[in-house]
Amino acid sequence: MKRVEHSGDELWLKAAVVGGLWASVEIIIGSFLHNTRIPFAGSILAFFGTVLLIGFYQLWPQRGVIIRAGLITALMKSVSPSALILGPMTGIFMEALLIEVFILLLGNNLFAYSVSGVFSLSSALFHKIISIIIVYGFNIVTIYVNIINFGLKQMGISVASDVQILLVLLAVYLVMGTLAGVLGYVIGKKALQIQTDQVFIHQAEQNKKEFFSLKDSSDTSLFLLFIHLISIPFGLYLVNSPYKIFGYMFVAFYLISSGFFYRKALQRLRKPIFWSQLLIIVLLSTLFWDVGKPGHQWLSEKGFFIGLEMMVRALFIIVAFSALSVELRNKQVRSFLNQNGFGNFYHGLELAFGALPVMISLLPTSRELLRSPKRSLLKPLIMADQWLEFFKNEK
Repeated sequence: MKRVEHSGDELWLKAAVVGGLWASVEIIIGSFLHNTRIPFAGSILAFFGTVLLIGFYQLWPQRGVIIRAGLITALMKSVSPSALILGPMTGIFMEALLIEVFILLLGNNLFAYSVSGVFSLSSALFHKIISIIIVYGFNIVTIYVNIINFGLKQMGISVASDVQILLVLLAVYLVMGTLAGVLGYVIGKKALQIQTDQVFIHQAEQNKKEFFSLKDSSDTSLFLLFIHLISIPFGLYLVNSPYKIFGYMFVAFYLISSGFFYRKALQRLRKPIFWSQLLIIVLLSTLFWDVGKPGHQWLSEKGFFIGLEMMVRALFIIVAFSALSVELRNKQVRSFLNQNGFGNFYHGLELAFGALPVMISLLPTSRELLRSPKRSLLKPLIMADQWLEFFKNEK
């Protein structure tokens, strides 16, 4: 690889450093949250990501570096072994986009960081809500609201509307987002005062990984990519139309076909916890669909069938997005990016992938991050300049 000299090239290299370190923290904390199944895992990851991005901006306050880092981190997430990658990818990129936009609009100051932190963290909440609605439909909102109001009644508190519940959640995210913005600013300024020679980066042999790498048995097809892009809206339309029987027939055919073509990508469907989550949705719908209505009965027949509809919809969406995630890794898409003016982007992404194992090994563990987030998040920041120099000299 040639030494990079142009400022535009260096901006992508800085984005590769930020994106690689951000992805490393996501992997470390994400694995801990996955194993412990802590609620609001997405919001916790968004909090740490927001702190990191604002902290890095104190080191390199250049327009475009954050959104580039978000793009690189999102694409690094695309090779996650998880069946569903589109949700995390869009969430990561949205966080970076919002921080970039509000710093651009409000300037390089603490108020801008606080506002961008609020919007970045709140995006995790809206992303989760939208994701749930996409998977289960709007009926899931009714069930959640009924469950919350049932709990409020037991405590002698008056019922709340869906808007009031959302406002309470937003108030919590307002506080946490402001904290993330301030904390990012503080650790960024602190990192500027620390000598980087305290950290030594092992210049280990870099793995020659290609992004969107797939096993030989996981071939992709532009034709199948096109089929999935059409099938998702068409299937959702049929399932929600008056002709539901045709929708269920289409979904059944789609599920069987996808199961044949994407056996490895659909391994999530073999896990008992996946099916238990769907059955819980059906049970909650049966129990709470008629809560607050005249003549309420604990077991609602209508709620049961609505729960089944949500279960079918969820199966269709999860399988469709899993299959689509595989096809989005198409080698022709990669070649197109590399041949049409995205060489610097491709180069930065390749460097970030190659350095990822070393980055992970040098960062604090997940438990250390959660016990002392401020001290732990300082480490990737004070390593940034050394990683940038390392990327420049990588051949």
